[in-house]
Amino acid sequence: MEQKKWSLQIGGRILEIETGLLAGQANGAVTARYGETIVLATAVMSKSASKISGYFPLMVDFEERYYAAGKIKGSRFIKREGRPSDDAILSGRAVDRTVRPLFNARMRNDVQVVCTVLSYDGENDPDVVAIIAASAALSISNIPWNGPVSAVRVGKVGPASTRGDASSTRGGELILNPVNGEVTDGSLDLLVSGTQDKINMIECASKEVPEIEMLEAMKFAQEAIKKIAEFISEIQKEIGKEKSAPALVQGTEEFENKIKELLLSEGLAEALYDKDKKVIEEKTKIISEKISAFIKENYPNEVDKLKEVADIVSEEVSDEIVHKNILEKEMRPDGRKLDEIRHIECKVGILPRTHGTGLFTRGETQALTVTTLGAPGDEQIIDTMEVDMKKRYIHYYNFPPFSVGEVRPMRGPGRREIGHGALAEKALVPVLPSKEEFPYTILLMSEVLSSNGSSSMASTCGSTLSLMNAGVPIKRPVSGIAMGIIVDQESKNTKFKVLTDIQGLEDHYGDMDFKAAGTEKGITALQMDVKLDGVTIEMLEAVLKQSQKNRMEILEKITATIAVPNPEMSQYAPRIIVMHINPEKIRNVIGTGGKIINEIIDETGVEIDIEDDGSVFITSTDKQSAEKAKEWINNLTREVKAGEIFQAKVVKIMAFGAFVELLPGQDGLVHVSEIADRRIEKVEDVLKIGDMVAVKVKEIDSQGRINLTMRGLEKK
Repeated sequence: MEQKKWSLQIGGRILEIETGLLAGQANGAVTARYGETIVLATAVMSKSASKISGYFPLMVDFEERYYAAGKIKGSRFIKREGRPSDDAILSGRAVDRTVRPLFNARMRNDVQVVCTVLSYDGENDPDVVAIIAASAALSISNIPWNGPVSAVRVGKVGPASTRGDASSTRGGELILNPVNGEVTDGSLDLLVSGTQDKINMIECASKEVPEIEMLEAMKFAQEAIKKIAEFISEIQKEIGKEKSAPALVQGTEEFENKIKELLLSEGLAEALYDKDKKVIEEKTKIISEKISAFIKENYPNEVDKLKEVADIVSEEVSDEIVHKNILEKEMRPDGRKLDEIRHIECKVGILPRTHGTGLFTRGETQALTVTTLGAPGDEQIIDTMEVDMKKRYIHYYNFPPFSVGEVRPMRGPGRREIGHGALAEKALVPVLPSKEEFPYTILLMSEVLSSNGSSSMASTCGSTLSLMNAGVPIKRPVSGIAMGIIVDQESKNTKFKVLTDIQGLEDHYGDMDFKAAGTEKGITALQMDVKLDGVTIEMLEAVLKQSQKNRMEILEKITATIAVPNPEMSQYAPRIIVMHINPEKIRNVIGTGGKIINEIIDETGVEIDIEDDGSVFITSTDKQSAEKAKEWINNLTREVKAGEIFQAKVVKIMAFGAFVELLPGQDGLVHVSEIADRRIEKVEDVLKIGDMVAVKVKEIDSQGRINLTMRGLEKK
């Protein structure tokens, strides 16, 4: 392919897309450059149907390369880059969630999109560039896809006074694609993807931003998204390949119509409507078995192929039933009103030895979140292509198979678990106390014990309960809710219904999964996925308005259980003593090769963390041990003052006097003339090494030398 470049100015910088230079054997390949961040996106499709059945086999991989940032993976030994970081997994999910809805669900060709970060400038986020690059690669390829899409990030800086820049005029202003660090003190970090006129993916972390301001940010994003999508569309028109015919799951029109008739005659419409998830599963399973028996009897030579066709027809018919009943009758599968939340129960402190627990149950969804408090040194070290940092607040999310009544191997968290954990983590960050207020490392673990919709928001609510039970002084409680939407496609998106607290079936057959978390003051986290080509600003406005009302209802349930953080932490939680020493004295505590600090730790059993500014954190479950370590460090670092009296040990004798140890590492001189009230000929006549004597600080001279006297004091 001929090498070509196109450019567009967006957010005050040039977005450049290039083809024809790299990865010529892929169905579609482009490099997208923004600043000096460059991402190569490739799209490849198999020529025949995949051996995997039951779903469209799309794989999206986001590959960080440490060389992109001029780094070598941190280790004493150079190691090959292996498992992707959580950040890379989240970026890959953002690409996947953006492009997936625009594929035909019946398509069965294997499709793989790989986004490789080739260069990272430390300013421009590669996830935004990757979404744009993936969209361009799919658009110009022969792969059937209904794009293009694009993405932008929106930030909002705080008032100029909070940024320490009195000359700034950007206080409170929305910023398109802010460079890293530009909105560190800002209130909003919003990633939005979409088509030329709709939004189809949202990922957001914010500091209690009101819904009306969030909507304005989305409108702001949509304008830029449209511009970039049109830019990619023009590139596609110029060099795009003709789209191939996909391998689709389909039978004859006669067969599919017969399956539809059977599904309806066997009572599928009634089977989908019950308050109990298990009842729905049992009823639909019976219908599925009857369909399978019909196929085996009438099409014995095509059972496997036609069974998959029947399954997808069943999905489409179920989708139609749910849509029609909600749009025309406002009838939900479990009988709730459109804005009704399922029954909620909250409990705290149910595990005796943990530092904090919160059990949140909403309908058939249940999450247990456990808080563990640790020393500052327990912070998680993050070493990725983009950042080297430490995290003092970590949230993990587990989704075991028993939570949905299934049997499968448990092999660690997948992409979904990492994504849900990150969402719940973002939701609580804005209300956490600062390290100065609460120096602990905080680890939250959410165990999903039962799931029927929105376990991530149950984990968020459980986290609030758990943190307050643990005595973590959060600023305000956080609640979360999952919202859905049902859109009438034939009305050109003018007719839709918003659903509150969607359960699993509504998530599966609905058109949107919108998760919103926040406090009474505003939103702290958002996440949105869709199954159609996107939603309009009008729809998002309705969803935001309803979600705010529902969040407040859930917040009332939480605060009725525990209104404020416990004043006391668990007796099993460690206590941290914070002290501050002269930074120049840090070496006195550490010692050569860590000899002194290790001696303190071994002797007392505490954990000690020292920061460059002289902050010292002593962590222990035993108060007496912590106080002993504190006194030890005080003695190592305290400044001796004139007039103080010490019981000191003689450590060296010279002709002119004796050196005594006042404090660990601090010696002073008792001149021979200051040893006694009478004249003495030799120091050895009065003192010997190892003697304990009372001394008084006479003076500290200009060179810091400590001069002592024993005159007038009793020898010990």
